[in-house]
Amino acid sequence: MKPITSYQDYRKYMQDYYEERKRSSLFSWREFSRLAGFSSPNYLKLVCEGKSRVSKKGVEGIADAMELEGIDRDYFCAMVRFGDAKKDEEKMQAFNEMQKIAKENRLRVVDAEAFQYFKSWVNPVMRELAPIMPGAKPLELARQCYPVVSAADVRYALDFMTHADFLKKVGEDTYEQTEKVVTGSSEAIPLALRSMNRQMSRFATSAIDEVPPKERHIAGVTLGLSETTYQWLVQKIETLRQQVIAMAAKEKEYDKVYRLNLQLFPLTKGKEA
Repeated sequence: MKPITSYQDYRKYMQDYYEERKRSSLFSWREFSRLAGFSSPNYLKLVCEGKSRVSKKGVEGIADAMELEGIDRDYFCAMVRFGDAKKDEEKMQAFNEMQKIAKENRLRVVDAEAFQYFKSWVNPVMRELAPIMPGAKPLELARQCYPVVSAADVRYALDFMTHADFLKKVGEDTYEQTEKVVTGSSEAIPLALRSMNRQMSRFATSAIDEVPPKERHIAGVTLGLSETTYQWLVQKIETLRQQVIAMAAKEKEYDKVYRLNLQLFPLTKGKEA
């Protein structure tokens, strides 16, 4: 079975544990639930299917049933808090704890670097800006940004991206990108992306007043849509986004960093509400 730090979804981890045990024994959901201290024979099956959640006491019982100890047990408990948290702040706190547990024990959380990258707007901006300003010091890079950012934040972003291999240092204060597109696939990435989108939405609002109209394009339309038309429009927007990414990936020379926000959200409740 893969190391526990390869997981961010505790249900997936439990499912994989169950299937591995079952391959080599007569292990059943009834037995798994019994070992964890639950009277319902299918309770843990429902948990793995996302149809039920577990209490704090229940988490300890499940950890006992899987014979988790030390860092594996601590990571599993934090993973449950991450998976069941309802608020992004709680999810962020739990995921940071997962990263801390892994780091302290010299283990790696899958997609942790991508999560860190998407958590702050400074990272993607510097990843695009630093390569076109060879030799520039952090303060010079910071002064090129419309949102105020400190030289210390820029230095931290450059150090992080170099360490995580998003940028490659090719000379004194000179960088180049290792890949044109940064992606991640773990359960934690949407959490970081929501944080990024909140930041960028605020910057878009500020740009209305702070950026000359000839240097930005901000437009919108209010319209009524059926569910069918909504889904069609979502697909059109996603196609456009992918086309923009592909076009930007082919850019050989550029002199400015832009952000494109694509937003479609309801202004009223549906009839069923």
